[in-house]
Amino acid sequence: QVHLVESGGGLVRPGSSLRLTCAASGRGIGTYAMAWFRQAPANERECVAAITWDGGTTYYKDSVKGRFTVSRDNAKNTVYLQMNSLEPDDTATYYCAADKRGLRMPWLAAAPKEYGSWGQGTQVSVAE
Repeated sequence: QVHLVESGGGLVRPGSSLRLTCAASGRGIGTYAMAWFRQAPANERECVAAITWDGGTTYYKDSVKGRFTVSRDNAKNTVYLQMNSLEPDDTATYYCAADKRGLRMPWLAAAPKEYGSWGQGTQVSVAE
């Protein structure tokens, strides 16, 4: 079981940047694909970014391409989400997740059902 803790959220103005951090414990994440999801009130949870176990492949939701960057440091058991040019529509609770297999899968999934470990979330609010 992978235990995940997110940090780095906050209240910022449009155009600002934030860097979210996901720290893992209990088991190394080196063989897991990792993802960042977000969920706004009354909305479904959606994948905004994902990264394969080795960092070789990434996925981004169309609306965040060019603004968000996902990265990982397996030696530190940590995953990051750099968010630039934030917009009010980015307001949501952001969750870190580890895939449920941990078998160095070469592909990425955007569906929440493919992820077996979740953090508690960190709130990102973008407003004037």
